[in-house]
Amino acid sequence: MACRAMKTPLLLSLLLLSVLAPEKAKAAVSETRENSFTIETTVMVDATPASTWWNLTRVSLWWDPAHTWSGSAKNLKLEPKAGGCFCEKLADGGSVQHGRVVFAQPGKMLRLQAALGPLQGMAVTGVLSFTLSPDGPGTRVTMTYRVAGALTMESAKLAPLVDQVLGTQLNRLRDFASGGPAGP
Repeated sequence: MACRAMKTPLLLSLLLLSVLAPEKAKAAVSETRENSFTIETTVMVDATPASTWWNLTRVSLWWDPAHTWSGSAKNLKLEPKAGGCFCEKLADGGSVQHGRVVFAQPGKMLRLQAALGPLQGMAVTGVLSFTLSPDGPGTRVTMTYRVAGALTMESAKLAPLVDQVLGTQLNRLRDFASGGPAGP
């Protein structure tokens, strides 16, 4: 009976924390196939679509430095125009092209061809889209990432790992674009 009595306060505490904690990205691996997967994640930003767009395109201010090749998000640059580079400077004059902008409509949509991180070494194509929609006084940001090709890992195992990393990035964008710090 003591165990049951302890469970009730613990459950109430967890419920309270889930209500009081900032809303996290609503992420989902929406599809996995033999050589492809799709991830879709949505967050609400406490800012207008124009302001959210401005912050989205300043990737060096909110991207998690743990997910860069150089170890510093300050080395990232995103040119929000067709053909624009999502690139990173490396030491000794090196560089990485994380993606290439294929669609840019300020305040509404940013789409890149991007095989991110370890996907870059695989024969895959990735399409990363950010769709911004007005929602009340804020902006609903939906991030969709579709990857297909010769995956070197089972897509059902790889997709949740990619989902976790991109969900973290989107939460950092949400926090930064809403006027707070981008994360720890």
